[in-house]
Amino acid sequence: MIRHPFGELSLGQTGVSSGRTMTETDVVNFCMLTGNWLELHSNIEHAKEAIYGQRLVQGSLVFSIVNAMIPFDSSVLAAFYGCDRLRFLRPTFINDTLWARVEIVNLKDHDEKHGVVTSKLEGINQRDETVMRCEFSLLIRKTRLDRPGEPPKVRAAHDATQGESA
Repeated sequence: MIRHPFGELSLGQTGVSSGRTMTETDVVNFCMLTGNWLELHSNIEHAKEAIYGQRLVQGSLVFSIVNAMIPFDSSVLAAFYGCDRLRFLRPTFINDTLWARVEIVNLKDHDEKHGVVTSKLEGINQRDETVMRCEFSLLIRKTRLDRPGEPPKVRAAHDATQGESA
Protein backbone atom coordinates (compact mmCIF):
# COMPACT_ATOMS: atom_id res chain seq x y z
CA MET A 1 0.00 0.00 0.00
CA ILE A 2 2.69 2.50 0.99
CA ARG A 3 5.07 1.78 -1.88
CA HIS A 4 5.68 5.29 -3.17
CA PRO A 5 7.37 8.43 -1.85
CA PHE A 6 5.19 10.96 -0.03
CA GLY A 7 4.47 13.17 -3.04
CA GLU A 8 3.12 10.25 -5.09
CA LEU A 9 0.46 9.24 -2.52
CA SER A 10 -3.10 10.58 -2.52
CA LEU A 11 -6.14 10.70 -0.26
CA GLY A 12 -8.47 7.74 -0.66
CA GLN A 13 -5.84 5.25 -1.83
CA THR A 14 -6.58 1.83 -0.36
CA GLY A 15 -4.82 -1.46 0.10
CA VAL A 16 -5.50 -4.89 1.55
CA SER A 17 -2.98 -7.38 2.89
CA SER A 18 -2.81 -11.13 2.57
CA GLY A 19 -4.51 -13.06 5.36
CA ARG A 20 -2.82 -14.38 8.48
CA THR A 21 -4.23 -16.88 10.95
CA MET A 22 -3.74 -16.15 14.64
CA THR A 23 -2.43 -19.33 16.27
CA GLU A 24 -2.00 -20.85 19.69
CA THR A 25 1.74 -20.34 19.22
CA ASP A 26 1.22 -16.61 18.58
CA VAL A 27 -0.73 -16.23 21.82
CA VAL A 28 1.69 -18.23 23.97
CA ASN A 29 4.75 -16.51 22.49
CA PHE A 30 3.16 -13.11 23.13
CA CYS A 31 2.42 -14.14 26.73
CA MET A 32 6.08 -15.08 27.11
CA LEU A 33 7.36 -11.92 25.44
CA THR A 34 5.18 -9.47 27.37
CA GLY A 35 4.60 -11.31 30.63
CA ASN A 36 0.85 -10.87 30.06
CA TRP A 37 -0.46 -14.20 31.34
CA LEU A 38 -3.99 -12.88 31.87
CA GLU A 39 -6.17 -15.98 32.14
CA LEU A 40 -8.48 -14.74 29.39
CA HIS A 41 -5.57 -15.51 27.04
CA SER A 42 -3.77 -18.34 28.79
CA ASN A 43 -6.30 -20.49 30.68
CA ILE A 44 -8.87 -22.49 28.71
CA GLU A 45 -10.95 -23.37 31.78
CA HIS A 46 -11.11 -19.78 32.97
CA ALA A 47 -11.99 -18.52 29.48
CA LYS A 48 -14.89 -21.01 29.22
CA GLU A 49 -16.61 -19.02 31.98
CA ALA A 50 -15.75 -15.60 30.53
CA ILE A 51 -17.93 -13.46 28.26
CA TYR A 52 -16.99 -15.20 24.96
CA GLY A 53 -16.59 -18.76 26.27
CA GLN A 54 -13.10 -19.17 24.85
CA ARG A 55 -9.64 -17.63 24.97
CA LEU A 56 -9.00 -14.35 23.20
CA VAL A 57 -5.96 -13.21 21.25
CA GLN A 58 -4.42 -10.24 23.08
CA GLY A 59 -5.57 -6.92 21.65
CA SER A 60 -2.02 -5.60 21.64
CA LEU A 61 -0.98 -8.64 19.58
CA VAL A 62 -3.83 -8.08 17.12
CA PHE A 63 -2.73 -4.45 16.70
CA SER A 64 0.94 -5.44 16.33
CA ILE A 65 0.24 -8.01 13.65
CA VAL A 66 -2.41 -6.07 11.71
CA ASN A 67 -0.23 -2.97 11.35
CA ALA A 68 2.74 -5.12 10.31
CA MET A 69 0.61 -6.66 7.54
CA ILE A 70 0.35 -3.35 5.68
CA PRO A 71 2.25 -3.75 2.44
CA PHE A 72 4.94 -1.06 2.22
CA ASP A 73 8.32 -0.46 0.65
CA SER A 74 11.11 0.04 3.18
CA SER A 75 12.89 2.41 0.80
CA VAL A 76 10.14 5.01 1.47
CA LEU A 77 9.18 4.21 5.07
CA ALA A 78 11.15 6.32 7.56
CA ALA A 79 9.36 5.52 10.85
CA PHE A 80 6.16 4.67 12.69
CA TYR A 81 4.77 8.08 13.64
CA GLY A 82 1.81 7.24 15.89
CA CYS A 83 -1.59 5.72 16.41
CA ASP A 84 -4.83 7.45 17.40
CA ARG A 85 -8.37 6.30 18.18
CA LEU A 86 -7.41 2.63 18.56
CA ARG A 87 -10.49 0.51 19.24
CA PHE A 88 -11.08 -3.23 19.47
CA LEU A 89 -14.58 -3.67 18.08
CA ARG A 90 -14.91 -7.46 18.20
CA PRO A 91 -12.91 -10.24 19.84
CA THR A 92 -10.22 -12.14 17.97
CA PHE A 93 -10.04 -15.84 18.78
CA ILE A 94 -7.27 -18.38 18.29
CA ASN A 95 -7.54 -19.68 14.69
CA ASP A 96 -9.23 -16.52 13.37
CA THR A 97 -7.70 -15.23 10.15
CA LEU A 98 -7.13 -11.50 9.84
CA TRP A 99 -6.53 -9.12 6.95
CA ALA A 100 -5.33 -5.53 7.17
CA ARG A 101 -7.21 -2.89 5.18
CA VAL A 102 -5.87 0.65 4.90
CA GLU A 103 -7.19 3.85 3.38
CA ILE A 104 -5.16 7.05 3.29
CA VAL A 105 -7.18 9.71 5.12
CA ASN A 106 -4.61 12.47 5.64
CA LEU A 107 -1.35 13.66 4.08
CA LYS A 108 0.65 16.27 5.96
CA ASP A 109 3.98 17.80 5.09
CA HIS A 110 6.47 17.21 7.94
CA ASP A 111 9.84 18.64 6.85
CA GLU A 112 11.99 18.93 3.73
CA LYS A 113 12.58 15.15 3.61
CA HIS A 114 9.36 13.63 5.00
CA GLY A 115 5.60 13.71 5.11
CA VAL A 116 3.15 12.08 7.51
CA VAL A 117 0.70 9.64 5.95
CA THR A 118 -2.31 8.80 8.14
CA SER A 119 -4.42 5.83 7.20
CA LYS A 120 -7.57 4.33 8.58
CA LEU A 121 -6.31 0.87 9.51
CA GLU A 122 -8.77 -1.97 10.03
CA GLY A 123 -8.28 -5.59 11.02
CA ILE A 124 -10.96 -7.71 9.35
CA ASN A 125 -11.62 -11.37 10.18
CA GLN A 126 -12.88 -14.31 8.12
CA ARG A 127 -16.46 -13.52 9.19
CA ASP A 128 -16.09 -10.08 7.52
CA GLU A 129 -16.14 -8.40 10.94
CA THR A 130 -13.95 -5.41 11.70
CA VAL A 131 -12.16 -6.46 14.88
CA MET A 132 -9.85 -3.45 15.22
CA ARG A 133 -9.73 0.08 13.87
CA CYS A 134 -7.39 3.03 14.31
CA GLU A 135 -5.74 5.98 12.63
CA PHE A 136 -2.23 4.80 11.87
CA SER A 137 0.45 7.33 10.91
CA LEU A 138 3.78 6.72 9.20
CA LEU A 139 6.62 9.07 8.43
CA ILE A 140 7.26 8.63 4.70
CA ARG A 141 10.28 9.83 2.73
CA LYS A 142 9.80 12.31 -0.10
CA THR A 143 12.66 10.63 -1.99
CA ARG A 144 13.13 6.88 -2.21
CA LEU A 145 16.33 5.43 -0.74
CA ASP A 146 18.56 3.79 -3.33
CA ARG A 147 18.80 0.19 -2.06
CA PRO A 148 20.39 1.03 1.31
CA GLY A 149 22.88 -1.34 2.83
CA GLU A 150 23.55 -3.38 -0.29
CA PRO A 151 27.16 -4.51 -0.59
CA PRO A 152 28.91 -3.66 -3.89
CA LYS A 153 28.56 -7.18 -5.38
CA VAL A 154 24.80 -7.22 -4.73
CA ARG A 155 24.39 -3.68 -6.11
CA ALA A 156 26.38 -4.65 -9.24
CA ALA A 157 24.20 -7.73 -9.72
CA HIS A 158 21.04 -5.60 -9.39
CA ASP A 159 22.42 -3.05 -11.83
CA ALA A 160 23.36 -5.80 -14.34
CA THR A 161 19.88 -7.35 -14.24
CA GLN A 162 18.06 -4.02 -13.80
CA GLY A 163 16.10 -5.44 -10.89
CA GLU A 164 14.87 -8.55 -12.74
CA SER A 165 14.53 -11.64 -10.59
CA ALA A 166 15.17 -15.26 -11.46
